Amino acid sequence: MDLTAILFPVFTLLGGLAFFLYGMNVMSSGLEKLAGGKLEKTLRKMTSNKLTAMGLGAGITIAIQSSSALTVMLVGLVNSGIMALEQTVGVIFGSNIGTTLTAWILSLAGIEGGNFFLELLKPKNFSPIIALIGIIFIMMAKSTRKKDIGSIMVGFAVLMFGMTLMGDAVAPLGAEENIGAFKEFISIFNNPLVGVAVGAIFTGIIQSSAASVGILQTLAIQTGAITYNMVLPIVMGQNIGTCVTSLISSIGVTKNAKRVAAVHILFNLIGTIICLLIYYPIYLLFDIAFFDAAADGQGIALCHTVFNVFTTLLLVPFSNLLVKLAKLFVRDAKEEEKKAFIDERLLNTPTFALAECDALTVKMAKLAKETFIKATKNVQRAETTGDFDEALSEQIRADEKMLDKYEDKLGSFLVKISSKDLSDADSKEVSKLLHTIGDFERIGDHAVNLLGVAKEISDKNISFSEQAREEIMTLSTALEEIITITVTAFEENNLDLAKDVEPLEQVVDRLTAQIKANHITRLQKGDCTIELGFVLSDLLNNFERVSDHCSNIAVAMIEVAHNSFDTHKYLRAVKSESNADFSERYNEYAIKYDLK
Repeated sequence: MDLTAILFPVFTLLGGLAFFLYGMNVMSSGLEKLAGGKLEKTLRKMTSNKLTAMGLGAGITIAIQSSSALTVMLVGLVNSGIMALEQTVGVIFGSNIGTTLTAWILSLAGIEGGNFFLELLKPKNFSPIIALIGIIFIMMAKSTRKKDIGSIMVGFAVLMFGMTLMGDAVAPLGAEENIGAFKEFISIFNNPLVGVAVGAIFTGIIQSSAASVGILQTLAIQTGAITYNMVLPIVMGQNIGTCVTSLISSIGVTKNAKRVAAVHILFNLIGTIICLLIYYPIYLLFDIAFFDAAADGQGIALCHTVFNVFTTLLLVPFSNLLVKLAKLFVRDAKEEEKKAFIDERLLNTPTFALAECDALTVKMAKLAKETFIKATKNVQRAETTGDFDEALSEQIRADEKMLDKYEDKLGSFLVKISSKDLSDADSKEVSKLLHTIGDFERIGDHAVNLLGVAKEISDKNISFSEQAREEIMTLSTALEEIITITVTAFEENNLDLAKDVEPLEQVVDRLTAQIKANHITRLQKGDCTIELGFVLSDLLNNFERVSDHCSNIAVAMIEVAHNSFDTHKYLRAVKSESNADFSERYNEYAIKYDLK
């Protein structure tokens, strides 16, 4: 026995598989970066309807070329409490359909024909051209988007090169002197259970159904010895094997997140059992020529698609039953589980992880706004009625602790994301979030500071003069507007609205200075006391600092969008006499919040 003749083809096959998996990884990473976080945001919004969720699951899987990556992401989203288990079912169904596209692309390798255009359709002929264009994009393009497109093209070419290598490795099996032994060896696959088992085990090991389908297509094309009665069970097994990735990702997560993996496994397992129960009796009882016909690349792709579409249509009406079964297999814990604030698994797809950070920062912004407004209302109540609302104060303190948690968790997670390979747009978003979460947290601190002001007013039975009360009410209204504008601009990423913050911040500064001056005048006249002045000073200082943080947030949004972060230079330019827009908005706010 010639050991070289055996080992070298095996090495080539394994090398081809390595190139295939690496190319798939590069391509899916590039596609993910190109798609950005928009898909993830859409995913969270459009999963209430099962059909919409299925279409979305198929679309995202096609976009990132990995049903496993999507399932892992779903586990992470459920573990963080961002999505409900029921929302993921339709997405999982759709991802199984979306993943079949790869098999159709790979099937092009089996196209037969002598003319130029048919030959050009073969991946081994057009992938070098794609690789060349991709390298040109990577080396010469300035924008990250074009570089990402180049990475996708190179990844695709490497994937196809891996397919070619695998084809070369198994080509000797189709030779006349080897085909007999090969047919005898693969005859064990005439047993459907063996086919299902091998398909599941092999796919589970390499964790890529696309790669295992590609190898099956290569064997079929090169040897002509693979029949459809072998293909069908193997394809069924491959769909079970692809669940291994989601199963691994479910380790150490909440029970609800484990159920996502359970739904994925149950869907493929039940679909396979039903299809086997339909297929095997037909195969045994009826002599259908199709089953014994030699499979080709397109036929295998068709079997893969038909199986996934059929099982999806079959099980869609029973999606609620799948959820119940998942809950039956993964029972609730006796002790209450803590949901992950933001799941580390999302780092596998940085753009999706960043989109979640963005969504959580918006929640943080809204919480900071609500907390501060509650605190100002608390001060007003203490001053007008003399009562200090303990229940509301505890709620404000709890909100402030939550804002601290947001800053801590988001800051740590954003640093981890920043170490990943990100697009320019995602890098800007990371920078914006890192610059703003501290300001949102500080707004919560000032809300707590106002509790001290309210407590002192209540304990000392302090009452402002009518004029001072009206001035504070005007300033409070201005503060409420500036924080509302800031949070809305941040949530909508509205740079035009963000530009309204600085003029209003300047008006707030002017109002605080004017109120302080009016207090001194009243003090000199004997209409006010020094003790009341200390309370007023604390109140105004906290108000002024909150408006400063609003300004910081707005400036961060604008400067990051323009690839700059020279805050002082920006503010000087904004406040210059030549800036008509700033002057106009400033005058409008000055009139609106004029102290009579």
